[in-house]
Amino acid sequence: MRLTDFWQRLEQVFGPAYAKSIAHDHVLSQLGGRTIEQALAGGFETAKVWRAVVEAYPERVPARLR
Repeated sequence: MRLTDFWQRLEQVFGPAYAKSIAHDHVLSQLGGRTIEQALAGGFETAKVWRAVVEAYPERVPARLR
């Protein structure tokens, strides 16, 4: 998954402003206690980070974006 696709999906799910907050502020156990921004900066593959988002927020992510 390309990084631009990742950010587009995150904004589709949470809206532009809240997506930035989720990426910056929310620590995900699925990412080893990192935020999305930290995981991406640390070299995690975008697909792995997206799967972590889906796992952390299953009720928010529609099936078509999983």
